[in-house]
Amino acid sequence: MFARIYRPSKTAMQSGKAHTKSWLLEFDAETARRLDPLMGWAGAEDMTASEVHLSFDSQDEAIAYAKNHAIPFRVEPDHSPIAAPKAYSDNFAFRRRKPWTH
Repeated sequence: MFARIYRPSKTAMQSGKAHTKSWLLEFDAETARRLDPLMGWAGAEDMTASEVHLSFDSQDEAIAYAKNHAIPFRVEPDHSPIAAPKAYSDNFAFRRRKPWTH
C-alpha cells in the first residue's frame, strides 16, 4: 500500500477555503476498478484506496504517522494560490484595461 500526503485545493464550486487547511493521507489503489457485469457499477477489491482518508493538522504530523506505521508515502507539494493585495478602487482605475477592447 502506497500513500500520498497532500493538502487539497479548493474545488471550482467553492468560493471559500473550506477543507483546504488540513493535510490528507490517502492510499493509492493497488488494482484497477472493475465493472460489475450485472449492474454496470464500478467496483474495487481494495477498499482502503477509496474509503480511508486520514486528516492531519500539519504535513509533519502526516509524515510522522506514515513513518510510525511503516507506510511508504510520497508528499505532493502545496499548491496554495498567492493573492495579490489590491484596493477596491483599483476596479475603477483609469489605467485598467477594458475587457471588450484589445
